[in-house]
Amino acid sequence: MNIDQLRKEIDKTDDELVRLFNKRMNTVLEIAKYKESTGMGVLDNSREKNIVDRVTGEVPEDMANYVKILFSTLFSLSRSYQRSYIERKTELSKQIEAALQKTPEKLPKSPKVACQGVPGAYSQIACGKIFRSPEINYFSGFRGVFDAVEKGICDYGILPIENSSYGSVVNVYDLMREYRFSIVSSTKLKIEHCLLTNGNAELSGIREIFSHEQAIGQCGRFIDSLGDVKVTVCENTAAAAKLVADSKRTDAAAISSAECAGIYGLRVLKKGIQNTDNNYTRFICIAKNPEIYPGANNISFMMTIPHRPGSLFEFMSEFAALGLNLTKLESRPIAGSDFEFMFYFVLEGSVLSKDVMSLLNDLYSRAGYFVFLGNYTEK
Repeated sequence: MNIDQLRKEIDKTDDELVRLFNKRMNTVLEIAKYKESTGMGVLDNSREKNIVDRVTGEVPEDMANYVKILFSTLFSLSRSYQRSYIERKTELSKQIEAALQKTPEKLPKSPKVACQGVPGAYSQIACGKIFRSPEINYFSGFRGVFDAVEKGICDYGILPIENSSYGSVVNVYDLMREYRFSIVSSTKLKIEHCLLTNGNAELSGIREIFSHEQAIGQCGRFIDSLGDVKVTVCENTAAAAKLVADSKRTDAAAISSAECAGIYGLRVLKKGIQNTDNNYTRFICIAKNPEIYPGANNISFMMTIPHRPGSLFEFMSEFAALGLNLTKLESRPIAGSDFEFMFYFVLEGSVLSKDVMSLLNDLYSRAGYFVFLGNYTEK
């Protein structure tokens, strides 16, 4: 047979597959009706395992894994189709409905906001993009921001979560497991790092650089070009600028923002020292309780996934079945566990969508641990 004849055979098989798929999904819908009337859950792990065991036993060994993948996808599509028919209330859906009812039309103009560091920190600049005239309170460390929001000292908190060139802020991700909070907004800030010094300091005379570890990583090439220079990590870039200013040293410099030069009386010795001009940091704005504002189109949540082959694929395929775009997937080890991980997801979508809400309810019911972090807009 030539290629055209082989393709005709494929077309005939595809047509038969579509007919059988349609027949299967019609039966799936009847099962959904039965499950709704009896209160059964959508997922039946033992049933799915029995099917996989049966069908893989009907094909040659070298085809078994392909069949497993095929039926895993079929199961995901079936569950998605059943959820579109069955509407179930969970504690999660009740929590989200309450948030939608209580949230005002817009974020407040002048709330109390917690930022990490001192005046001039990038968190302060990000805060100004989200709120018109915030009352900013500064705290030492990211934990201080979480504490301030949890204890009601501040209405909101601003935290950096990832950088386009240096990756995630792992300390923030690790703290997210310890606190109950809601993401209510986010913003992306272009970061231009500057080398700030005292008086008439010269580049050739710099012997020590102070900055936050993220900024140090983002400016690695420039630091390497200076040769034998000591690098000292500070809690944030603004604190580094203040430390250099207070020291009066002319052989020390801070990697910080141009704004900090004016605040602390330093001189901008060199601008744009980051590795790339396309250098952005994403900041999240958190509140103690869920707030979901009109137009929210990003959903964040974290959950654990069964530690077995294919489990992550099973969850991911359910997003694909609904046409949801997953924009972020981060994993962090769970302290004290045997290589268990917490997964953080960000996807494009709204809880006002019935399909999305059904999926979240299903994940909430199935996952060993599930926390809805928020539905929000990026400014």
